[in-house]
Amino acid sequence: MRFLFLTQYFPPEIGGPQTRLRSVAQHLLEAGHEVEVVTSLPNYPRGKFFAGYEHRFYMRETLQGVPVHRVWLYPALGGGFGRILNYLSFTLTCIFGLLRSHRPDFLFVESPPLTLSIPAWLFSRIWRIPFVFNVADLWPDAIVDTGFLKDGLALRVLRALENFSYRSAASVTAVTAGIRQSLLSKGVAASKVSYLPNGADTAQFRPAAPDLELKRRLGLDGKRVILWAGTLGFAHGLQFVLQAAKRLTGSPELHFLFVGDGSAKSELQQLAADLALSNATFLDPVQLDELPAYFSIAECGLASLKRAPTHEGARPSKIFPVLASGKPLIFVGSGECARLIQEADAGIVVPPEEPEMLAAAIQEFFANQTRVVACGRNGRRFVEKYFAWPVLIEAWLASLAHHAPASLALPGPERVAPRYPS
Repeated sequence: MRFLFLTQYFPPEIGGPQTRLRSVAQHLLEAGHEVEVVTSLPNYPRGKFFAGYEHRFYMRETLQGVPVHRVWLYPALGGGFGRILNYLSFTLTCIFGLLRSHRPDFLFVESPPLTLSIPAWLFSRIWRIPFVFNVADLWPDAIVDTGFLKDGLALRVLRALENFSYRSAASVTAVTAGIRQSLLSKGVAASKVSYLPNGADTAQFRPAAPDLELKRRLGLDGKRVILWAGTLGFAHGLQFVLQAAKRLTGSPELHFLFVGDGSAKSELQQLAADLALSNATFLDPVQLDELPAYFSIAECGLASLKRAPTHEGARPSKIFPVLASGKPLIFVGSGECARLIQEADAGIVVPPEEPEMLAAAIQEFFANQTRVVACGRNGRRFVEKYFAWPVLIEAWLASLAHHAPASLALPGPERVAPRYPS
């Protein structure tokens, strides 16, 4: 079976969608399917093209056996009019990449941006194939919740586009149970909704001895590292984490390590300087293949989300490599992700935007090393059972069976993965 991915985000960019789509593509290949990708020239989250990709409109390359068609877009950082141009330009230029691709059996479309449903619908009609609309973030709900969009014409247009996207797709895939429930509440038929959550490569991310040379090189000898690995965005509320770090300066062995980039990074670095933090370090992002070494030197992982209605159904992709690496997680937030960590007994959960409570919870957690180790083991077992990529993809392919042409051989819906217990 042949899949064509249409996504604005793909490696060598680093982030949740990029990691997830790379993993899905690789495991589809391992299962004997073909995968091709249409995406942008890499520019996220820095808002400028990566070295080697400048001054191009189109290029084709192969990444780990996957043909990738890259097209120009307007690069932008943060929100505002620049980000609108960023989304709209790729919605137009991706057509050139689609024209250079082979006709697939399924067109798999990553949202956001929501606008990609338009070229997806067009090419699904031209090729007479089903398209799968993968909802990783609920638009326009998310941008309304964060205050970037108010009631008015723009919101009405996006609501109409949202309805068109769900109506036109043969299958609408939810990344979290919360998104799935929201889709059903928006009137999407249950028979159309499938489920493909974030997962982990349990072979790449696994318990390992600490890379002491890396720890020494980073100046972290003797430190108990709390690791954030991923995008540094405004939605994460990391200013409250830095305020908690200020309250922990009396425990100099605890150190916050932020590995990543994003629209909020410069402001966070300035805040860390204003607070005179000696227990927080910001590093540039590293390639996915380098991340296991960073997890090896971490005592635990960190994930955080601000208080917002759409975050109640969120499940950040960054949590799964943490758990797969046998490390406990400190999750700052509420909702679906909080319940997952609590039910797995894989770390601690702290309400968002409460720096004093976070600092106290971290101190209490690290005071009990037996519990730290046990939570790490629990998380690894939980991911192996429910969130290893082969398990997730087999179940998702089974859910696509009734959308596929009769000529395609897909596993029947009776072959399903173990269901997450919540």
